[in-house]
Amino acid sequence: MSLLLIHNAEVFAPAALGVRHLLLGGGHILWMGRERPDLPVALAPRVIDLEGRRLIPGLIDGHVHVTGGGGEGGYHTRVPPLALSRFTAHGITTVVGLLGTDDVMRGPRELLAGVYALRAEGLSAFAYAGGYHLPLATLTGTVRGDLVFIDALIGAGEVALSDHRSSQPTLDELLRLAAEVHVAGLLTGKAGIVHLHLGDGPRGLELVRQALATSELPARVFQPTHVNRRKALFEEAIALARGGSHIDLTAFPVEDGEDAWSASDALIRYLDSGAPAQGVSISSDAGGSLPCFDTCGHMTHMDVGDSGALLATLNELLARGVPLPQVLPAFTSNPAHLLRLARKGRVEVGADADLVALAADGSADLVIAGGVVHVRDGQLQIRGTFESARRETRD
Repeated sequence: MSLLLIHNAEVFAPAALGVRHLLLGGGHILWMGRERPDLPVALAPRVIDLEGRRLIPGLIDGHVHVTGGGGEGGYHTRVPPLALSRFTAHGITTVVGLLGTDDVMRGPRELLAGVYALRAEGLSAFAYAGGYHLPLATLTGTVRGDLVFIDALIGAGEVALSDHRSSQPTLDELLRLAAEVHVAGLLTGKAGIVHLHLGDGPRGLELVRQALATSELPARVFQPTHVNRRKALFEEAIALARGGSHIDLTAFPVEDGEDAWSASDALIRYLDSGAPAQGVSISSDAGGSLPCFDTCGHMTHMDVGDSGALLATLNELLARGVPLPQVLPAFTSNPAHLLRLARKGRVEVGADADLVALAADGSADLVIAGGVVHVRDGQLQIRGTFESARRETRD
């Protein structure tokens, strides 16, 4: 892989480092400094001058339906799989794929195939074993075996709680699953977490509190997501984060008067609460359905999660005057730490060369994934396999 030299980047690593020059090679950040390096002509690096634009780590989206989600309104409501540029165009360089309500027609084989396809196209991609329902569908016969022997699987999820679509898991079932996943994490150095979908039900996080109170499992094993969907649930989640769990906010649309917090509102409230700053992240639920149900449990209408919601949320926070170094960890270093992705989420020597330069309007002007330029001057340089095919057909 050729060398890439980036000049005049205002680096947020996530901490503000000021203007730096960076040398990328072999998919990593090889060097970073204040002075331009004097490189031998024979190395012939490509050069990109950012002219002072903000350079941040590539965004990590920890909750993505890479094979498509949905299906709660019948077969025709199954969301199609997501193509590569749905992520890279919005500065996302790492994704964690999962299954949701439909873990029957879509299973672990299809999920892994989708993850490996994204890897082949240049994205860093991982996955959770299972889906909404217990017992989880596995490939080796046990969740622990799947996590130990299948490289891309780093935890289990999204297991549904407090939702009419869940399998209504018992405390014992949740504890057994969490124990399996935790031990697998110890054996492999993987995240070893249970990623929990939280619905609108009044029980909220009660089952998680019981699991922590009646076992020796560390609090980090349980990561609830969608916790900003109800204001009371969000308060429960903050209390859980104070006890050592990591909570995940979803960047879904919130209407005026709705009993929910937008991701930007929730992050500000979380940071103001005094809970551990490293204990929160934001994900998009891209490709997942955002359904509404009537009192009988029938879907009345649905929307679809959009990967662009992450960058939009980041820009909304900046527009509200929150400093970039304060909010950036929720999109980068915090999920990297929880997921034990040691080379992700930071701009530093030795880290993966996953970088995003922001244009003045906050859009992704330059996106580099694994040292390869996917977006340059706001234009896609690389498209997914079938994106290219469709484009050629139209032209």
